Amino acid sequence: MTEINQMNCKCSNKDNCSSHNNEQFKIKSSLNSFNPFTSRVIDLGKGQFIGGGHFQAIAGPCSIEGNHIFELAATLKACGVSILRGGAFKPRTCPDSFQGLGKEGLELLVQAGHDNDMLTISEIMSERDIDLYHDIDILQVGARNCQNYSLLKELGKTNKPVLLKRGMATTIDELISCARYITQAGNDRVILCERGIRTFEPKTRNTFDVSSIAALHNGCDFPIVADPSHATGLSNLVAPCTLAAVACGADGIQVEVHEDPQSAMSDKDQALTPNEFKNLMHDVESMHAFLTQ
Repeated sequence: MTEINQMNCKCSNKDNCSSHNNEQFKIKSSLNSFNPFTSRVIDLGKGQFIGGGHFQAIAGPCSIEGNHIFELAATLKACGVSILRGGAFKPRTCPDSFQGLGKEGLELLVQAGHDNDMLTISEIMSERDIDLYHDIDILQVGARNCQNYSLLKELGKTNKPVLLKRGMATTIDELISCARYITQAGNDRVILCERGIRTFEPKTRNTFDVSSIAALHNGCDFPIVADPSHATGLSNLVAPCTLAAVACGADGIQVEVHEDPQSAMSDKDQALTPNEFKNLMHDVESMHAFLTQ
């Protein structure tokens, strides 16, 4: 409908054209008929919130590799990122792959966050490691631990926000049930993350179930973050899938960024360069503003 009207319209000033303005109104009205911004508002600390219309961009390298995190953090901060991500303990499929810097990696992440007034988020793999994450602001549960109920119960006893990633074969209802293990243990600051599911399609790392974002908003009030990096595994697909997630009502995005992706020690094929991420953030901010105005 929009394309037809625009082709038929011969006006030179589309901003003041009633045909174009009416069409934009129709688009906005259609989008607003399903209001995705009904999730609970979660206080993340340092004056940052997510949910209920508060949008957050989470970005950083797959793995903390060393002092490179300091310059990258400053660059991401300048792009509007408030939450710095980075893995210190890496659950790699192959035991010979880089497993992360461990405690040293967490310390580097905390310092980079402190230097740039950013919140930090990192994946925790075992309840035995909770004390190591004392200075990390947000605890991330990876896809492989989505149904690790012992870990979820212990995280429910903490006072930190928890980002719970959907498992590779976890249904939407199962993901919500996993979140309830955390909330029933006493911690209601839970954020869900769609990061792709495993299907028969080999062209992408996973299949990005963008419909789950809208479905989750209909089924619970947890904020929803989208991770198009792990969902697709390909850097050239991250931007379009990010925008699709925002259009579906995601409360935030999590994107992997590396200053030199081809030299990254993990997940180099899906990482954006800082400049690519800067351009993506411009598009994300524009789309989110359009959807919420």
